[in-house]
Amino acid sequence: MSKGRAELAAAPGLVLSYLREQNRPYSAQDVFGNLQRDHGLGKAAVVKALEQLAQQGKIKEKVYGKQKIYFADQDEFDTVSDTDLKDLDDEILSLTSKVQSVQQSCRHMEAELKELSSSLTTPEMCKEIEELKKECANYTERLSKIKAATNHVTPEEKEKVYQERQKYHREWRKRKRMATELFDAILEGYPKSKKQFFEEVGIETDEDYNVALPDP
Repeated sequence: MSKGRAELAAAPGLVLSYLREQNRPYSAQDVFGNLQRDHGLGKAAVVKALEQLAQQGKIKEKVYGKQKIYFADQDEFDTVSDTDLKDLDDEILSLTSKVQSVQQSCRHMEAELKELSSSLTTPEMCKEIEELKKECANYTERLSKIKAATNHVTPEEKEKVYQERQKYHREWRKRKRMATELFDAILEGYPKSKKQFFEEVGIETDEDYNVALPDP
Protein backbone atom coordinates (compact mmCIF):
# COMPACT_ATOMS: atom_id res chain seq x y z
CA MET A 1 0.00 0.00 0.00
CA SER A 2 1.37 3.39 -0.98
CA LYS A 3 2.04 6.10 1.58
CA GLY A 4 -0.90 8.22 0.31
CA ARG A 5 -3.37 5.33 0.59
CA ALA A 6 -2.07 4.36 4.02
CA GLU A 7 -2.51 7.96 5.16
CA LEU A 8 -6.11 8.06 3.87
CA ALA A 9 -6.87 4.77 5.58
CA ALA A 10 -5.42 5.84 8.94
CA ALA A 11 -6.81 9.38 8.94
CA PRO A 12 -10.47 8.65 9.94
CA GLY A 13 -9.46 6.69 13.04
CA LEU A 14 -6.92 9.30 14.14
CA VAL A 15 -9.33 12.18 13.53
CA LEU A 16 -12.19 10.45 15.36
CA SER A 17 -10.00 9.61 18.35
CA TYR A 18 -8.67 13.16 18.45
CA LEU A 19 -12.11 14.81 18.39
CA ARG A 20 -13.44 12.44 21.08
CA GLU A 21 -10.39 12.99 23.26
CA GLN A 22 -10.47 16.80 22.98
CA ASN A 23 -14.31 17.04 22.93
CA ARG A 24 -14.39 20.57 21.58
CA PRO A 25 -15.21 22.12 18.18
CA TYR A 26 -12.47 22.42 15.55
CA SER A 27 -12.19 23.59 11.98
CA ALA A 28 -10.52 21.35 9.40
CA GLN A 29 -7.47 23.65 9.53
CA ASP A 30 -7.22 23.25 13.32
CA VAL A 31 -7.43 19.46 13.14
CA PHE A 32 -4.87 19.36 10.32
CA GLY A 33 -2.47 21.63 12.21
CA ASN A 34 -2.60 19.50 15.36
CA LEU A 35 -2.49 16.07 13.73
CA GLN A 36 0.05 17.00 11.08
CA ARG A 37 2.52 17.88 13.84
CA ASP A 38 2.06 14.60 15.74
CA HIS A 39 1.15 12.12 12.98
CA GLY A 40 2.25 13.75 9.72
CA LEU A 41 -1.21 13.72 8.13
CA GLY A 42 -1.76 15.82 5.00
CA LYS A 43 -4.55 18.38 4.82
CA ALA A 44 -6.42 16.56 2.05
CA ALA A 45 -6.50 13.37 4.14
CA VAL A 46 -7.79 15.26 7.18
CA VAL A 47 -10.52 17.09 5.23
CA LYS A 48 -11.68 13.84 3.58
CA ALA A 49 -11.70 12.03 6.93
CA LEU A 50 -13.81 14.75 8.54
CA GLU A 51 -16.34 14.71 5.71
CA GLN A 52 -16.48 10.92 5.78
CA LEU A 53 -16.99 10.76 9.56
CA ALA A 54 -19.70 13.43 9.36
CA GLN A 55 -21.54 11.50 6.63
CA GLN A 56 -21.33 8.35 8.72
CA GLY A 57 -22.80 10.19 11.71
CA LYS A 58 -19.77 9.49 13.88
CA ILE A 59 -19.09 13.22 14.36
CA LYS A 60 -21.18 16.38 14.04
CA GLU A 61 -20.72 19.09 11.44
CA LYS A 62 -21.93 22.71 11.71
CA VAL A 63 -21.68 25.29 8.93
CA TYR A 64 -21.12 28.95 9.77
CA GLY A 65 -21.02 30.87 6.50
CA LYS A 66 -18.07 29.46 4.59
CA GLN A 67 -16.61 27.84 7.69
CA LYS A 68 -17.30 24.24 8.76
CA ILE A 69 -16.90 23.20 12.37
CA TYR A 70 -16.54 19.57 13.50
CA PHE A 71 -16.94 18.05 16.95
CA ALA A 72 -17.60 14.70 18.60
CA ASP A 73 -21.15 13.37 18.89
CA GLN A 74 -22.19 14.32 22.43
CA ASP A 75 -24.62 11.36 22.62
CA GLU A 76 -21.59 9.08 22.90
CA PHE A 77 -20.61 10.63 26.22
CA ASP A 78 -22.17 9.80 29.58
CA THR A 79 -24.64 12.30 30.98
CA VAL A 80 -23.01 14.36 33.73
CA SER A 81 -25.12 14.98 36.82
CA ASP A 82 -25.28 18.27 38.70
CA THR A 83 -23.23 16.69 41.47
CA ASP A 84 -20.53 15.64 39.03
CA LEU A 85 -20.52 19.14 37.53
CA LYS A 86 -20.13 20.66 40.98
CA ASP A 87 -17.28 18.27 41.74
CA LEU A 88 -15.60 19.28 38.48
CA ASP A 89 -16.08 22.98 39.31
CA ASP A 90 -14.55 22.42 42.74
CA GLU A 91 -11.62 20.57 41.17
CA ILE A 92 -11.11 23.39 38.67
CA LEU A 93 -11.08 25.96 41.48
CA SER A 94 -8.61 23.86 43.46
CA LEU A 95 -6.33 23.40 40.47
CA THR A 96 -6.59 27.09 39.58
CA SER A 97 -5.51 27.99 43.12
CA LYS A 98 -2.59 25.58 42.89
CA VAL A 99 -1.56 27.04 39.53
CA GLN A 100 -1.64 30.58 40.94
CA SER A 101 0.42 29.45 43.94
CA VAL A 102 3.00 27.79 41.68
CA GLN A 103 3.13 30.87 39.44
CA GLN A 104 3.72 33.09 42.47
CA SER A 105 6.50 30.78 43.66
CA CYS A 106 8.05 30.90 40.19
CA ARG A 107 7.98 34.70 40.24
CA HIS A 108 9.68 34.74 43.64
CA MET A 109 12.32 32.30 42.45
CA GLU A 110 12.89 34.31 39.26
CA ALA A 111 13.35 37.48 41.34
CA GLU A 112 15.76 35.67 43.66
CA LEU A 113 17.68 34.23 40.70
CA LYS A 114 17.93 37.69 39.13
CA GLU A 115 19.22 39.13 42.39
CA LEU A 116 21.78 36.35 42.80
CA SER A 117 22.88 36.68 39.17
CA SER A 118 23.58 40.38 39.66
CA SER A 119 25.49 39.81 42.94
CA LEU A 120 29.26 39.51 43.11
CA THR A 121 30.80 36.07 43.43
CA THR A 122 33.16 35.32 46.32
CA PRO A 123 36.32 35.81 44.17
CA GLU A 124 34.89 39.04 42.74
CA MET A 125 34.04 40.26 46.25
CA CYS A 126 37.58 39.49 47.49
CA LYS A 127 39.05 41.38 44.53
CA GLU A 128 36.75 44.34 45.21
CA ILE A 129 37.82 44.39 48.89
CA GLU A 130 41.49 44.40 47.93
CA GLU A 131 40.98 47.29 45.53
CA LEU A 132 39.11 49.26 48.20
CA LYS A 133 41.91 48.60 50.69
CA LYS A 134 44.46 49.97 48.21
CA GLU A 135 42.28 53.01 47.58
CA CYS A 136 41.93 53.66 51.32
CA ALA A 137 45.69 53.30 51.78
CA ASN A 138 46.29 55.91 49.06
CA TYR A 139 43.86 58.33 50.68
CA THR A 140 45.47 57.74 54.09
CA GLU A 141 48.89 58.50 52.65
CA ARG A 142 47.69 61.68 50.99
CA LEU A 143 46.00 62.81 54.21
CA SER A 144 49.18 62.20 56.20
CA LYS A 145 51.20 64.33 53.74
CA ILE A 146 48.67 67.13 53.97
CA LYS A 147 48.73 67.06 57.78
CA ALA A 148 52.52 67.04 57.79
CA ALA A 149 52.80 70.06 55.48
CA THR A 150 53.89 73.38 57.00
CA ASN A 151 52.23 75.69 54.49
CA HIS A 152 48.68 75.45 55.86
CA VAL A 153 46.52 78.55 55.70
CA THR A 154 45.21 79.49 59.13
CA PRO A 155 41.61 80.61 59.59
CA GLU A 156 42.86 84.11 60.36
CA GLU A 157 44.87 84.27 57.13
CA LYS A 158 41.91 82.95 55.16
CA GLU A 159 39.62 85.60 56.66
CA LYS A 160 42.17 88.34 55.89
CA VAL A 161 42.38 87.27 52.23
CA TYR A 162 38.59 87.19 52.03
CA GLN A 163 38.29 90.70 53.49
CA GLU A 164 40.86 92.05 51.02
CA ARG A 165 39.02 90.45 48.17
CA GLN A 166 35.81 92.10 49.30
CA LYS A 167 37.57 95.44 49.49
CA TYR A 168 39.03 95.20 45.97
CA HIS A 169 35.74 93.94 44.62
CA ARG A 170 33.90 97.01 45.99
CA GLU A 171 36.59 99.31 44.61
CA TRP A 172 36.43 97.67 41.19
CA ARG A 173 32.64 98.04 41.07
CA LYS A 174 32.86 101.67 42.27
CA ARG A 175 35.44 102.72 39.69
CA LYS A 176 33.64 100.90 36.88
CA ARG A 177 30.44 102.77 37.75
CA MET A 178 32.26 106.13 37.89
CA ALA A 179 33.94 105.53 34.52
CA THR A 180 30.64 104.48 32.93
CA GLU A 181 28.89 107.65 34.19
CA LEU A 182 31.76 109.82 32.93
CA PHE A 183 31.74 108.23 29.49
CA ASP A 184 27.97 108.59 29.22
CA ALA A 185 28.23 112.28 30.04
CA ILE A 186 30.94 112.81 27.39
CA LEU A 187 29.06 110.81 24.75
CA GLU A 188 25.99 113.03 25.10
CA GLY A 189 27.81 115.73 23.13
CA TYR A 190 30.12 113.51 21.11
CA PRO A 191 29.23 113.35 17.41
CA LYS A 192 30.46 109.80 16.85
CA SER A 193 29.60 106.40 18.28
CA LYS A 194 30.73 105.07 21.63
CA LYS A 195 33.00 102.52 19.92
CA GLN A 196 34.71 105.22 17.86
CA PHE A 197 35.20 107.34 20.96
CA PHE A 198 36.88 104.48 22.82
CA GLU A 199 39.14 103.75 19.83
CA GLU A 200 40.20 107.41 19.44
CA VAL A 201 40.90 107.89 23.15
CA GLY A 202 42.46 104.43 23.56
CA ILE A 203 40.11 103.08 26.21
CA GLU A 204 40.10 99.33 26.83
CA THR A 205 37.15 97.78 28.67
CA ASP A 206 36.68 94.62 30.67
CA GLU A 207 34.54 93.29 27.85
CA ASP A 208 37.42 93.63 25.38
CA TYR A 209 39.28 90.99 27.37
CA ASN A 210 36.21 88.91 28.29
CA VAL A 211 36.57 89.87 31.93
CA ALA A 212 33.43 89.88 34.07
CA LEU A 213 32.98 91.37 37.52
CA PRO A 214 33.04 88.38 39.88
CA ASP A 215 30.38 87.69 42.47
CA PRO A 216 31.07 89.29 45.84
